[in-house]
Amino acid sequence: MITFSDIYEAMRKEKYSENLQMLPKKFLMDVAEYFHEKKEFLNKEDDLFSDMAIKNKKKLDNAISSFRDLLRIRKKKILNLAFVASQVGINKKDFENLLSFEKDLFEELVRSLERAEKNQTADMIGAQKDTRKHRLVRFLEDVPEFLGFDGSEIGPFEKGEVANLESEVVEILEKDNRIEPIDED
Repeated sequence: MITFSDIYEAMRKEKYSENLQMLPKKFLMDVAEYFHEKKEFLNKEDDLFSDMAIKNKKKLDNAISSFRDLLRIRKKKILNLAFVASQVGINKKDFENLLSFEKDLFEELVRSLERAEKNQTADMIGAQKDTRKHRLVRFLEDVPEFLGFDGSEIGPFEKGEVANLESEVVEILEKDNRIEPIDED
C-alpha cells in the first residue's frame, strides 16, 4: 500500500536527480488505488469540517499535487532524453527506468524529432531549387504550337529562337531535349 510519503518521496527524488528514477512496476496502479481510497473515505465522512476530514482532504490535495509534479518532471526529462536519443542514441539504463506509457511517449517523440529533422533537410534542399516562375530558353528544333497549363496557346517556335517560358513548360521541353536554358547561373 502506497502512502502520501511514498508519493512525495518519489517526486522529491525525481526533482533532485538528473536521471530518471526507477519507480515500482505497479506505481501508477498503487497511486490510483490510494487516491480512490482517500476519496471514498472523504465521501463517507459525515462532518466535512471536522479536523480529521480537513486533514485528509489536505493530504489528498498534496498527494495529487506531488503526483502531478512527479509526472511533469519525468515528462520534461523524457523530452530531453528523446532529443538526445534523436541526435546521438540512448543510454539503455535511462530507457529501463521508463514506465510503459512513458516508453510509448519517448518512442513517439523520437520518431517526431527524426521526422522533423528529415523535413528540415528536405526544406533546405528545396530552398536550393530554382524558384523562378519563368526561364529564358533557346529552342534546339522547331516546335509547333501547344497548349500551356492554363490552356493558353504557346508557340510555334523555330530552331534557335529564344523565349521566356513558364518553368513547368521548360521542364517538359528540356526532358524532350527540345530546348536549352540560357539563363543558368
